[in-house]
Order: sequence, then C-alpha cells, then structure tokens
Amino acid sequence: MGSPSIDPRFTLDGDSAPIRFLLRTIDRVAESDAPVLIMGETGTGKELVARAIHQRSRRAAGALVAVNCGAIAPTLIQSELFGHERYAFTGAGQRRIGSFEAAQGGALFLDEIGELPLALQPALLRVLQDRLVTRLGASTPVPVDFRLLAATHVNLEQAIIDGRFREDLYYRINVLVLQVPPLRDRGEDLLPLAESFLRRFGGDRQGPPVRGFTPDAILAMRRHRWPGNVRELMNCVQRAVVLTDGVWIDAAALGLPGNQAAQRPLNLAQAREAFERELVRDTLRLHGRRIAPAARQLGVSRVTLYRIVARLKLAGDLPPEEAARLLEAGGQSGPLAASAADPSPAPTAGTAGVSDPNHDRIGR
Repeated sequence: MGSPSIDPRFTLDGDSAPIRFLLRTIDRVAESDAPVLIMGETGTGKELVARAIHQRSRRAAGALVAVNCGAIAPTLIQSELFGHERYAFTGAGQRRIGSFEAAQGGALFLDEIGELPLALQPALLRVLQDRLVTRLGASTPVPVDFRLLAATHVNLEQAIIDGRFREDLYYRINVLVLQVPPLRDRGEDLLPLAESFLRRFGGDRQGPPVRGFTPDAILAMRRHRWPGNVRELMNCVQRAVVLTDGVWIDAAALGLPGNQAAQRPLNLAQAREAFERELVRDTLRLHGRRIAPAARQLGVSRVTLYRIVARLKLAGDLPPEEAARLLEAGGQSGPLAASAADPSPAPTAGTAGVSDPNHDRIGR
C-alpha cells in the first residue's frame, strides 16, 4: 500500500496523434468521479495515466493509493485491501487500515486488476457497490469514499470466458475506458523519447558524455517493434549509455534483437539516405505536411527542403497542391528557383544529417 511506484525518469511525453488524443481524453475523464479502466500493453505507462487523471481531478488533494494486484501473494492481498484488527490472525500484532480506507477522499489505483484472485473479486464488487469496508477480525463496517482507477494488460473479456474474471465486476469497473497506445503506434515520438532518455542518463557514466545516436542506431530503433514499449526503450538507452565505448551510440550498443547486418543499409550513403527520408517524413507528418514549419524544425530553408523532398522522391508526402508545384518545377523552377534569394541557414543540432551531406550522425 502506498503512493504509485513510478520511475521518475519514465514520463508520459510525446506529440504523436495517439498520445495527444490520450492526453485530451485524460482531461475529460478527470472531471468525472466514475471508475476508470486503463488498458494497454506492459510498459506503455498505464500508472502514469492513473496519476495524471488523479492530479487533474477534484480529488487531487487526497492520496493516490496504488496496489499491484499481481505482485502480492493471494494470502496477503485481502489484508492489504481491507486491513485488519489486532490479533485478527497470527502475526497481526496491531490494527492496520487497508488500501480502501487509506484512499479515503482520494483515489485507489488497482494495477493489474486482471490478476486479482477470483475468490476476492466478489468482496471488491461489494465494496464498490456499498462503499463499506469491514476489516479482517472486525464486525462493524467502515464507510469509504474513493475513486477507483484500475489498469490491466489482460483482455478481461477473454478472462471472463476463461473463468478468471467475474462478469459483474467487469461491468462495474468498465465505465470510462482509456487505451494507452503502444510505442510502435507512436512513430514520431520514438526519436524524441530516445533523446530525452539519453539526456537523462548521459551523466551516469565516466568519461566524455554521449552526444547522440548514429544513423544505423536510429534505423535499428525504427525497425524494432518494442514489445516492452516505452519502458523497454528507456532501459535500452540507459544500457547503451553505459556500454558504448565512444561518444556516439551505434546499433551494436543498443543490442536490439534481430539487428542483423543484412538488415542494415549496405554502406554509409544508403544509411544516410534512409535516415534522412524517415526524418523528413516524420517532420512533415508532425506539421500536417506543411513545408514552412517542417523546414524551421529541421533547420533548413523552404527551398532546401523542397530540394530534399524532390531528391528523395517524397512528393507524395506533401499536400496535393505542393506536390503539383514540385512536379511541375521538375527540381529547377518554381519554389526551387528562389535559392539565390533564399540561402539555407546553418543546420541546428539534431538535424545535421538533413542539411549537410558531410554529417553522418544525429545528436543533441
């Protein structure tokens, strides 16, 4: 029993469409007092979502009490939730309030509720219905007032079919449902998250600080499916910072499974072009395919970005009218002809691979 055991380095950051939708939904859900069921794969940040909901709610001044239903022995979880009186059982030397009472006026977060023992589920359902708790060894119920936040990576509907979860409890907690997106669905968030973790862990090692990721490392991260999601990415970057010999993290230092040499580009030019294409595409998507803001983020002029798009044959990533202009220009006229009057600015940190062919790394 206690406050959420969230790694302070693990944050709910990102600017992808799925994460922006999630954050907007969190704001709406926080206004209610109804139960919330947070669903998502391991490592996506379900506990962070619970904390964000609580911090934005009218119960924020109260405690957020977290219980991991899969981490407590079945023989102990009833006492953890309900509390007990002195001498209620062997070893109970003093009275102890349970998590239901500890969350009074605040919220109770039941993490991995799909792992709650089947025998205890009717008792939880009764508490949610009656808002009364009876400690082990006591005869008088105690009124409780808390908001329930629950999370699971388990398919609860399948668990009902398998006889591992009660259907009536499912419908009691399945009021407001949030789905936390996996990292593989948050394409443009991957690199910013990796660089954020790199800044956090960069001071953890002796010697010169790590400056960034090489193109082959970026390609390896983009190819990886990240079954462990953001937590796996965080651990991967932390491990690479410790183990890398130089100031740049390469694919080998990341140690991702399936990162075979045959999967990588054959030479540096191919690696640079592949990375450049992915970066330009992600930046255009981030800015709604608009050239001007994408060029500003990449640290190049509009003319230079037009040239890059033409060279990489990315006209299909532009709005139809921009693509038509580019195709009509044929790389020689129209917006591209303004190069003499619109020189490219110097590249900014983290975008050298787009504007300067002599650079082969991206860093901070």
